[in-house]
Amino acid sequence: MPFVSLVLATLLAAASLAPGDHTRTVQHAGRTRSYIVHVPPNYAGRPVPVVLVFHGALMDAAMTAGFTGLSEKADREGFLAVYPNGTGWLNMLTWNGGDCCGYAMQYKVDDVGFTRALLDDLAKVAAVDAKRVYATGISNGAILCYRLASELSDRIAAIAPVSGPMGTATCNPQRPVPVMHFHGTADTFAPFQGGKGPESITQTDFISVEHTIQAWVRADGCPETPAVADMPKKIDDGTRVERKTYGPGKDGSEVVLFVIHGGGHTWPGRDTVHFLGATTHNINANDLMWEFFVLHPRK
Repeated sequence: MPFVSLVLATLLAAASLAPGDHTRTVQHAGRTRSYIVHVPPNYAGRPVPVVLVFHGALMDAAMTAGFTGLSEKADREGFLAVYPNGTGWLNMLTWNGGDCCGYAMQYKVDDVGFTRALLDDLAKVAAVDAKRVYATGISNGAILCYRLASELSDRIAAIAPVSGPMGTATCNPQRPVPVMHFHGTADTFAPFQGGKGPESITQTDFISVEHTIQAWVRADGCPETPAVADMPKKIDDGTRVERKTYGPGKDGSEVVLFVIHGGGHTWPGRDTVHFLGATTHNINANDLMWEFFVLHPRK
């Protein structure tokens, strides 16, 4: 190994994060921003994938780790699970996804720029596979995922939003970005059909799931007619799950929609609080999105 490469490798190993949870801060646009990174126990300093996990409105990074269970999935599969914090008053944090939500939208917080800065910071302390950086999130966090796919497609390989549509009328990615979307038909916070949800705190006039999916079908050059399949019913929990797959599109991209009939504003496969509505246990979002991510590195 050349001397310079040896020195760089030694410095990276010395700076590399140890397995466990670490909180880091980033200076961006005059703000001190923070994120939690979960390093799996088998991390050995070789480049690994990253899954960014964006919290919903009025949540935070630590809450989202428990809500989604993605740190446990990271331990099994060997990726870095990264939980960024939004901005707001006290712990009532939000993201600027376009038309939602709260403080971040009102003050036009640059969350796309923050995500870029976060990834730059993470690369200083961990070995990141830059071709395998993915994003997921729920509600307001899902809305931000779509904005990142549109405006940060040079860094984000694929996204898997949960219970949140696009927050912009159009999308303009530099490259095809594969999308996997999970949404309940009985979501009273971000309605499947769009509009103002009766339980919505922000009273956002949400874009519909159909508009969202069709925008990305066009952006990714996917066929207009999906392949439709009913997912096996594993448990009688009042939900039925339908999978719609649009693809292949440009560069092998695809758009996949899981329609959770009877499902609420929830994370599939995880228990949640009652007021968010019914959670399906007929699919597991963590398993499905990871399988999807593995298939779609950034080209």
